[in-house]
Amino acid sequence: MSEQWWSIEVLNGAFSAARWQDAHSASLIEAAVSHGARDWAWHLLPWGVVFEVAFADDDRWADFRRLPGVQAALDAVPDPVNGLLVYPGRGGSAGANDRRRPRPHLGAGAAPLPEEPEPIIVARLVAV
Repeated sequence: MSEQWWSIEVLNGAFSAARWQDAHSASLIEAAVSHGARDWAWHLLPWGVVFEVAFADDDRWADFRRLPGVQAALDAVPDPVNGLLVYPGRGGSAGANDRRRPRPHLGAGAAPLPEEPEPIIVARLVAV
């Protein structure tokens, strides 16, 4: 059976998302495990935290999401307007296991120097 991952991403706001994690981590994990979660993980990021949780199907996720304790935790995020993202799939830290490497510069990586503009002549003296 395949797992379906869901992510709850909480961004820093009036207070640190890490403080929110400290306050709600145990209750979210307990609710997830008691409602059929197969795996879970927390990720601390510079802009907040991500709680990733895997369920066998979407119905178990929906049951978890509707729990009053989960609703209360999500209502208490540091930035209630823009600081909560809930989406399917792994979040925040998902992607390649290797860091991005910078692409090589085209040519030598140097840009041409700007040319100096022609001086503006305001007045010209004429010898008599």
